[in-house]
Amino acid sequence: MSTAPQTMAAGRPQAVKRCGWRRLLSWRAALVGLVAAVVWITHYQRWTLASWTVPTDYYVDAMETLARLKAASEGDIVPLRSQIIERLGAPYGASWNAYPTPDKPLMLALGALVHLIGLHETANFGLMLAQITSALAFYFVARWMRCRWEWAAAGALLFAFTYHTVHRGLSHFSLVFTWTVPLGLLAVWLVAGSKRLAWRSAGAAVCGVAAIALGVSNPYNLLFWLQLMGWALVIQWFGARRRPNLQIGGAAIAAGLLAFAAMHAEGWLHVEDTGALPLLARNYAGTEMYALKPVEMFIPPAYHRWDWLAFFGHRYTRWSGWRGEAFLPYLGIVGMAGFAWLALVALRRVVRREPLPGPALAVGWVMAYGMIGGVTNLLAFYADFQVFRATNRVVVFISAIILCFVVLRLSRWTARWRPGWSHALAALIAGIGVWEQIPKRDGATDMKALAAAVQGDRAFGRELEAALPAGAKVFQLPVLGFPEVQTPHKLDDYEHFRPYLVSTTLQFSYGAAKLRARSRWQRDLEGRPMAEMVPRLEQYGFAALYINRKGYADRAEGLLRDLDQMGYSRRIEAPLGNQVVVFLRPVDRPRRPLGQELTLGQGWHARSEAGVRWAHGDAALSYYNHLSYPIAADIRLTLTARDRRVVVLTHEDEPMQEIEVNREARRVLLPGVTLAPGINRFTLHSRAAAERDPAAHNQLRSFGLKESAVSLTSSEFPPPPVAVRSGPYRLVNAPAAPALLVAPEETRLSSVER
Repeated sequence: MSTAPQTMAAGRPQAVKRCGWRRLLSWRAALVGLVAAVVWITHYQRWTLASWTVPTDYYVDAMETLARLKAASEGDIVPLRSQIIERLGAPYGASWNAYPTPDKPLMLALGALVHLIGLHETANFGLMLAQITSALAFYFVARWMRCRWEWAAAGALLFAFTYHTVHRGLSHFSLVFTWTVPLGLLAVWLVAGSKRLAWRSAGAAVCGVAAIALGVSNPYNLLFWLQLMGWALVIQWFGARRRPNLQIGGAAIAAGLLAFAAMHAEGWLHVEDTGALPLLARNYAGTEMYALKPVEMFIPPAYHRWDWLAFFGHRYTRWSGWRGEAFLPYLGIVGMAGFAWLALVALRRVVRREPLPGPALAVGWVMAYGMIGGVTNLLAFYADFQVFRATNRVVVFISAIILCFVVLRLSRWTARWRPGWSHALAALIAGIGVWEQIPKRDGATDMKALAAAVQGDRAFGRELEAALPAGAKVFQLPVLGFPEVQTPHKLDDYEHFRPYLVSTTLQFSYGAAKLRARSRWQRDLEGRPMAEMVPRLEQYGFAALYINRKGYADRAEGLLRDLDQMGYSRRIEAPLGNQVVVFLRPVDRPRRPLGQELTLGQGWHARSEAGVRWAHGDAALSYYNHLSYPIAADIRLTLTARDRRVVVLTHEDEPMQEIEVNREARRVLLPGVTLAPGINRFTLHSRAAAERDPAAHNQLRSFGLKESAVSLTSSEFPPPPVAVRSGPYRLVNAPAAPALLVAPEETRLSSVER
């Protein structure tokens, strides 16, 4: 074990040596990048300017990636600043503070490029850049370790186009950028085994750059790298114990964590509701479904380009009943051969009672951590560490380690060959390996359909912006939360981003974070008849109603018929017929919407049962007051419980009322509650512990909520009439409201012109 640092790279202590920068950064490195670009362009058929105007994907998660690029281009995604997407979540703006954006520096750089070449062109360029940078990073590391250039280039191309990376595409944009992985592994190997590592050395610079790059990029890669660097420190501590190695390794870990904290600080600096539910639901079951299944590293995908290999993928699809990101861990034929080679070397070491090679130790650990039933499941089950559920993504480290092992061995094995033969073999292996891993191209019909959808949306966006004034608000139906929600009928998740992507001046209601009091008013309108919804939207200042027909079983014919009967027949329909915008008649002095119900937060079970949402402990509720001054409201709650118990209601940690509840529904009225500006937090607390209900699979239950309602009664402290100009918008505070207001929709507390 003590010699593991020396053997981690290629099995020999001298494998990690100082290498001149000219060797690392030469015309050959440029050639590797050029070949990677040509392979990408050829695969996606981006040989003409027109082809670059169409993204590689335009469905589901790809829409979210495009939306993030759009938001970055408009300055809405900046580190340390509140992540409010101004043109989404109208009229308040969509708060994404609780929804982390990985790779913010990358997104900002590409966002700037959007202004120069366009959104879809930038997305294509970003994907190509991912393959180029991954190839260059691997080439750099292999050459640093004194690998012959032809084998370093072969490994670089194989790593850049590894199946589990390239197949993710635009949908998993952040995961395609894997250039940090080879650099991170080099830093681990240097800390674990280098005898020349010093603070002012190039190796220390590599460690620092790798740590910061991993910290600001995809969190999964940072998680796996931290573990390997931790083991490198352990090996160094119990081995040679070189002080510079220990210090530099510790500093690298600290730098990576600090970089990560800075990139995601909005989640702590700008949190609105500490009791709200997490936007991304994670549970133990997910850590099993999306854990690494080692068998999937050796099963070709069902859509493999070679039918004789795709056969095994089809068999796996038929026989397996528990699949997460199926086939994405596939290593490819070169990776599988390398894995077998490394396993044989490790087995021989065991038989000879020699120390295991470093690559085998590293692969063994990441597999032990990420595989189903491994360390990840233990942490998820006992420590509730479930946020990193898709540990199958550790295969990118496995692939990088194996390919480094293979090319270093082959480089040494062919050292005495004539250069031509070595070059030919390297090119043959790289060519076969890359070609085998690149997925099939979409058929001509699919590509035409994608191009038609993009071109239709562009025309639709131009027509919308020509018909609506700048800053006009558009309400979108069906109402959808963000992110990751179950969509109705045939509507895809994130499809409501489509009009946002093709416009620059309009505001849209979609994009507001789900499970938040800030967007409660949208859910209050959901399902209301058009005769009630339309007047309210006009009072709120919405100039149009966007309807996606795919979200309705009757293709929204009933809604459109109701709108026609109400006199709202002016509309625009997208070329493909799924998107319709109906023009409304907004009032001149609109008011912003307020919610009519409290929003459930932490402490409640995920689903209602017989109309009751049960709490398993202290349960949070919240209400969002968008005004700059307090308002008064009557709050009505209907509570129940399995047994007689006392429930204490608090508002901002101040007790309000003790409520005795039992099996009979208990209605409670709280008159004249003062709601301060911003988020108002309520908590329901039972003095008796929650008990398991045998009739509900032994689910913990304390008390249940049947309904909640909020009726505004007055403005507590109405401000004097004053107009405040901020940017292109003008906020106008209305005079004092009447003393008694019947319902939220009849309240005129303020007016906003946007």
